[in-house]
Amino acid sequence: MNLSFEQGPIRPPSEARSLLIRATRNCPWNKCAFCHTYHDTKFSIRSVDEVKGDIQDAHDIAEEIRALSWKLGQGGRITEPVIDLIYGRDGRYSDNFRSVAAWLYFGGESVFLQDANTIIMKTDDLAEILSFIMETFPFVKRITSYCRSHTASRKSVEEFKTLYDAGLSRIHIGMESGYAPVLKFIRKGVTAAEHIEGGQRIVASGISLSEYIIPGLGGDQWSEEHAKETARVINEINPDYIRLRSLQVRRGTELYRKMHEGDFTPMGDEDVVREIRLFIEHLEGIESRLVSDHILNLLEELEGKLPEDKEKLIGIIERFFAMSDDDRMIYRLGRRRGIYRKLDDLGDTRTYGILKTILDEYKDEEPGKLDRDIQTIMHNYI
Repeated sequence: MNLSFEQGPIRPPSEARSLLIRATRNCPWNKCAFCHTYHDTKFSIRSVDEVKGDIQDAHDIAEEIRALSWKLGQGGRITEPVIDLIYGRDGRYSDNFRSVAAWLYFGGESVFLQDANTIIMKTDDLAEILSFIMETFPFVKRITSYCRSHTASRKSVEEFKTLYDAGLSRIHIGMESGYAPVLKFIRKGVTAAEHIEGGQRIVASGISLSEYIIPGLGGDQWSEEHAKETARVINEINPDYIRLRSLQVRRGTELYRKMHEGDFTPMGDEDVVREIRLFIEHLEGIESRLVSDHILNLLEELEGKLPEDKEKLIGIIERFFAMSDDDRMIYRLGRRRGIYRKLDDLGDTRTYGILKTILDEYKDEEPGKLDRDIQTIMHNYI
């Protein structure tokens, strides 16, 4: 039996343990100046029957994996011996088998509907797909999807409630900015008012909302306005999550071209952190959780619930700036090399000594070489 199902290119970091089901292909907008993901692709909506067929194939693959577990004496549990066999070098099992096996190994409790804007589907069609997932995988506890604010602002609260009742747990929205000139400059195709309207409708329906913002997206020119206006829009929405995604300009994007033509000046690590502090300072009257769960963010430990953790969040930033110039640079170097995850990691004297030696060697190089090398490392992450 030739079992397979289609999967798209990306998902949020928080959905790393989710089963990926592709309901739409690519992005219906696909004009954002900073984005490269769907370059030279065409958007399409898959039929309900096609998506349900993929869900059924994923289910049948899961059953084959459980049968394999029994043969290996693992009692149907997806254990390391099962994973080792499926991920073996002989290539016996497909990527679909590997992804389902990993999903089951980590609990098999969440599903993410791809690609960039699955909520654009007709509400009844999407609800049918959601219901089929819940019927096929009754142990699933969470189903999530991306959505554009422009789309969300055109769906009624009742439509979102229909999706919630069918099983949709959370929606991820790339707000990026709440400042009109930045939104226009990056060709986001949405207004601050649409961000607010769409976000409020999702929140009113009971679906959990995760809003993504991009510190540094305003560059040197609009940093302050970007921080303050984005905070204002977030305050109007009061999402469940605010997720930080510090800007890294990708080669081949329109923003990369603008940068090299002198129309955009990116900010350094420390200026981005200052912008994040300004953003947090202007968050008022909300009960959101701020999360810094991406490798591009310098301070990953910036996580807390508002309003009670606001001072703690600001305190982390103040602690960073209270460090010596060398220690801040050592932390940057360690973070960008994937060694450090929090400021306390500087207390590892052995690692600190290695990084200090590297920093001292850079001091003998031409000015700016370390910053350029760090930028190269960050670019490779995306």
